[in-house]
Amino acid sequence: MLILLSVAIAPALALLSYFYLRRDIEEEPSKLLLHTFIYGAILTFPILFIQHVIQEEKVISSIFVHQALVTSALEEFFKWLILIIAIYKHVEFDDPYDGILYGASVSLGFATIENILYLLNFGMDQAFLRALLPVSSHALFGVVMGYYLGRAKFSDDKIAKYEIFYAFLASFTLHCVYNSILIIKGIDLLLIVPFMLFLWLFGLSRVKKAHIFSRIKRFEHHGYSTKEKSG
Repeated sequence: MLILLSVAIAPALALLSYFYLRRDIEEEPSKLLLHTFIYGAILTFPILFIQHVIQEEKVISSIFVHQALVTSALEEFFKWLILIIAIYKHVEFDDPYDGILYGASVSLGFATIENILYLLNFGMDQAFLRALLPVSSHALFGVVMGYYLGRAKFSDDKIAKYEIFYAFLASFTLHCVYNSILIIKGIDLLLIVPFMLFLWLFGLSRVKKAHIFSRIKRFEHHGYSTKEKSG
């Protein structure tokens, strides 16, 4: 049991550590980052319950609509909602790159519990494949969501409202494409490899842009502070 839990949790911790170490400013991990991970983990249960009810009650007959649209929308919406309610206005969200960390954290919290439940049911044979696909894809959906929330947090109000919307829309679209590919039996593995390469490249490009945006905002803040002192 301990081995299974370790195998299920390790990919999420490795990915979160990776994105944390990409941060420009060296700081100790905050408790808020851990709290965000826990929020994502707790979210797993109501989301799975809603998905189960929809499936059992046959609310949606189409497998494609259920898996690609409903599942993607539910998961990304609740992660987005948690970030908006619990994290967005928090005082420790003080750098645009923090959005990426909190986005990845809430997504990996969700992915970790989902991974534990899957491995408990089906064993560890798929552990490596799940680390490469579901866990890493959730992390990258969170990175993209967090990137736009980081921009929203440090932009003026007119731009912020659009960035907040893009945070959900972008992660939902990527998740929807990912789930759609997995539904296409026979060629799913042929399509998922290039998509995951694209997802990593896209996610890392958001990391790079978040760093640039963070430096600009720090420079502006430092400039204003210097002017205030000299004035």
